[in-house]
This record gives sequence, C-alpha cells and structure tokens, in this order.
Amino acid sequence: MTDLSTPYRSHTCGQLRAEDAGQPARLAGWIHRRRDHGQLIFLDLRDRHGITQVVVDSSQAPEAHATASRLRTEFVVTVAGEVSRRLPGTENPKLLTGAIELRAREVEILAEAKTPPFYINEPDAPVDEALRLRYRYLDLRREPMKERLLLRSRLVAAIRDAHHRAGFVEIETPILIKSTPEGARDFIVPSRLQPGTVYALPQSPQQLKQLLMVAGMDRYFQIARCFRDEDLRGDRQPEFTQLDLEMSFVREETVMDFVEWMIVEVSRAVVPERPLQQLPFPRFTFEEALERFGSDKPDLRFGMELVDLAPALRGPDGSPASGFRVFDDTLAAAGRVKGIVVPGMGGASRSQLDELTELARRHGAKGLAHLSPLADGSVHGPIVKFLGEERARAVVALAGAVAGDLLLIVADRHETTADVLGRLRVELGGRLGLADPDVLAYCWVHRFPMYQWDEENRRWDATHNPFSAPLPEDVGLLTTTSGDPYRPDPGDPAGRARAQQYDVALNGWELGGGSVRIHRRDLLERSFALQGHSLEAMHEKFGGILEAFDYGAPPHGGIALGIDRWAALFAYQTNIREVMAFPKTQSGADLMLDAPSPPDPAQLAELGLRFVGVGKPAAD
Repeated sequence: MTDLSTPYRSHTCGQLRAEDAGQPARLAGWIHRRRDHGQLIFLDLRDRHGITQVVVDSSQAPEAHATASRLRTEFVVTVAGEVSRRLPGTENPKLLTGAIELRAREVEILAEAKTPPFYINEPDAPVDEALRLRYRYLDLRREPMKERLLLRSRLVAAIRDAHHRAGFVEIETPILIKSTPEGARDFIVPSRLQPGTVYALPQSPQQLKQLLMVAGMDRYFQIARCFRDEDLRGDRQPEFTQLDLEMSFVREETVMDFVEWMIVEVSRAVVPERPLQQLPFPRFTFEEALERFGSDKPDLRFGMELVDLAPALRGPDGSPASGFRVFDDTLAAAGRVKGIVVPGMGGASRSQLDELTELARRHGAKGLAHLSPLADGSVHGPIVKFLGEERARAVVALAGAVAGDLLLIVADRHETTADVLGRLRVELGGRLGLADPDVLAYCWVHRFPMYQWDEENRRWDATHNPFSAPLPEDVGLLTTTSGDPYRPDPGDPAGRARAQQYDVALNGWELGGGSVRIHRRDLLERSFALQGHSLEAMHEKFGGILEAFDYGAPPHGGIALGIDRWAALFAYQTNIREVMAFPKTQSGADLMLDAPSPPDPAQLAELGLRFVGVGKPAAD
C-alpha cells in the first residue's frame, strides 16, 4: 500500500510535481517558513516526505489569507488549493517539489505551537546536545536527524529482506530472562509475584538463539533489543539494537560467507552510492591484524601499517645490537620494536612531536622515538647519535620511509607496542585525511585466542563469547588438563587454544562478532570450568542449555551486528546517539522523560525493596 492520503491530505509535501499542475490537492504538515509580502503570503509546508511552497493570495482567498496571517513556524495546518507551476526563474532546484506551488483557497490551523528552543528550519545551526536531547521530538523534525532515522529504517528493512530471501525465520525472544554472566553488568527487574527474585534484561539473546538451534529452527534472525549496564562511549548505549542470527549445521566458513553476502546486499540497497573497497572482504587472523595494524578492528582505507624494525637492530648473531639501550633491552626481554611511517610529517615541529609522545604515553607507552630521512640521504632524529648514521639509514629503509616522512617508533611488550602504534595510526590517519570518508572498507578478523588468563581471579576469561568453540585442531587442548579439571591453572594447555570466533570490522569500528559454538555438553562444561565455574555454579547459571544439549544439538554458529553502529557509519556519524530516536546521555540519563527517577514508595513496598546507602559517602 503506497496511498498516503487521509482526510487531512490528498498528497504528501514531497509528492507533487510539474505534471500535477492544474489538479486540486490538499496538504498537511508543519510551517517550515513563512514570508509575508502583504497581498501574498508564502508558506513552506513540511512533513517527513518533503517541503512544498504554498501561496495564499488575499485577492483570491481572503479568509485563507487572514488565517495565514496568524501562522508562525511549527504551527500544524492543512491547506487545500490548486497545484500551479512556478513562474520561470522562481523554481527551486533544491526541492523535489521545486517546480510547483500550491495556490491555497483554504487554510486550517490544526495545532498552534510555541516558539521552539532552537531553530528547526536551519539544519546547520549549532545546538547544544543536552538541549537537543531534552527536546528530542523537536530535534527529530530537523532535516539531518530525520534523514538519519529514515536511513536507519531502510537499513533494517534491507536486513530483513536479505534474511528472508536466504531462508531465515524471524523469531522474537523474551526481554525478561535469567541473569547470566556475559561480560557486562545486567539490568535487573524485581519480580512481584515471586518476591526475592529478579529477572535480567538480556545483554544478548545468546542462549535463547542456541536453544532455537536445538529446537530445529535451522536459521534464525532477530532485530533484537539488548541491555548492558556499562560505562558509555560514543559507540555504546545502555540499550541498543543488534542484528542477531544463528545457523545450524555450519562451520566458521559457512557463517562468514553468508554474513558477507548479506552485508554486501544490505550496503548496496541502503547506500548504493558508497563504494565497497574490496570484495571479497579481506580476512586476517587476530595475530596478523595486531601485527600489521595494531588493532583487531583495522581501518583499511589507508596504509601506514606497522613495521617490525628488529631485523635492522640486531647484530650478525641475531642478538640486540642497536646501540640504543631502550631498543636493546626491549628485544632482549622478548619485546617488540616497531614503527609506522607517517607521510609528509618529516618536518614536524617540536611541539607536534611532544604532543605525539604524550599521546603515546597516555596509551601506555614509556616513550616515542622518531626518525626523519632527509633528501641528502642522511637521517635526522635524537636517537641517531645512539644508533649511528648507518644503522639509522637501515632502520628507515626497512620501514620504507622516504624524504619528507616521519618514522614513529615504540619499544615495549608486544601487546603495548601494537596497541599504541595502532592508536597513533588511527589518530594520524584522521588528522591527515588519509581515509576516504565515502569508502566502505569491511574486513574480517578471526581465529582469536580462546581465553586470556585473569591472574586476579585465578581463572581463564573467554576473549569473546563463553560459548565459543575451539578450532577443530585445538579441541585436544581443552580436553587435556594440567591438574584438577575444575580448578583453573595458568599453565593449562587450553591457554593456547584458538577459537572459531570472527569479527567483522568497518572503517575502524567493530561492526559485529560471533562464533561457532560448542555443541557438546562435556566440552561446554570443561570450558565453563576453565572460566572459574564450579559444577554446581554452571548448572545454576547455564543449566537450561546444558540439559538441552543432552537431547541432541546440531553444530551451530552465528553472529550479532550492531545496527546502531552500522547506521552511524552509513550516516557518516561518530556517535550512535545521532542515529537513535531517543538515546541516553553519557551518564545514562533520559533528559526528555527525566529518567531514571526515584520510584514511588508504594512500588518499592509492593516489591519488598528499599534502597540502602543511597546518598551516603562511600566507606573507606
């Protein structure tokens, strides 16, 4: 059904064209602008479909003119009249309706409006974000926000279309579920009917979608609402939306191939004007991504890859021999000395270099060294006096730096070196404008470590999803124990296991992540034990899925993609609040509805609850 006519309108404000001239029409919407020229009053009438110019002539429609004289911006009106071509030279090519105007014979005010707290008809006017969130319903009338929400709607529609074409079943899972550990704090909901108990709002439908595979649904997807009580950033909100999917009888390659096909289909449907950088998507192992980009969500729209400088810093016998103690001590301790080449920054000022050094330190580095090759073949930099001219030239040659470039070097543990240079790479790529903002550079990162050791809690933590399966060749590392199978040990062979986990990244953002799951009860219990769960605790927290596996679970896997992030990247935004209708602030507050707010005492009494220690200083 495409007919949008109602008793208040025969057409939308973005529908009429030159070929409609001479026809009667009725429009309804908000007054975008009003221009009074005495006998003639010009109204720009707006709805979410567009803007149409309305002309009210006092000589032809005196009552309508009198009503139009009372109008102010954001009044809601319905107008009726005849569609007319605009006079030559007065057309507005910026509007789809710019060739016509509506000559009004009737104007009716449906609702008056106060003066808005900010301009709605000036989309580029700066507005404080707190004010925008306080009056979000007005902010959504503005062109940029309206267009972003319409884009988001197209994104969700394209996702649904692609999955239905691929034989997926859309199934809704509950919002009130059992609390389970999934990496962040749960939002909990007390139960009135069962006093002393709580539900949790789902961080994801993880166990439920796996149970759907046990139920034989084969291919499931959902546009799922999820909730996490965690500190907020530009790409996080306490409640968010994800594309959640699961598939049966699959291997890692099966899921990745489908998801890549789906992403391409959706991208071409929603933003066909934006080029995909590479097809098929590049695939990197986790170690390769860190080695080359210093990140497991690399931005591939520009180069500036990390370079291992150790070969130019060792002697003939392979031992550290650079002459610079920081480099030599790092290499002797099995650390890494790596660098990135920043094009065109060879002439960076002292203040610029000091700023970069401070940035590196904030990210965990002890310092930041630099070298600049010059046109005469020499090398400039404070560490040349330690390295010597010949070795300094060897270092910049190995890095691929040429005259005019700046080589930034970090020496530290492998993880720190990669992380610091990866962050510097992204920062400098942005500053220098190296990334084409129109390009969509998707890539895969997979084969993550299965676990990382948590020394404080004496357990192995899943690097991604606690239900993830190891690579087939690494299953033996989980089933071979170094001692008591229910007492985690840092020397357990499982620490070397790699998971069938995969993330898809887009332009430096993690778009989503998933895995092939463990579908055997014995192996899942072993994995939970490694993560510090006693047999009793795992049955308490995961008893439903463990019992379900006793009744035959197919090999299965899936993924979840952040719709808020995807929409933000499609809309050239760096904050997901810009593509959400009613987001929360950085502190999790809803400024429009004044939430969260104190509960009514009667509500607490009915639930048998009270707040303890609220407003009191924390104990030392």
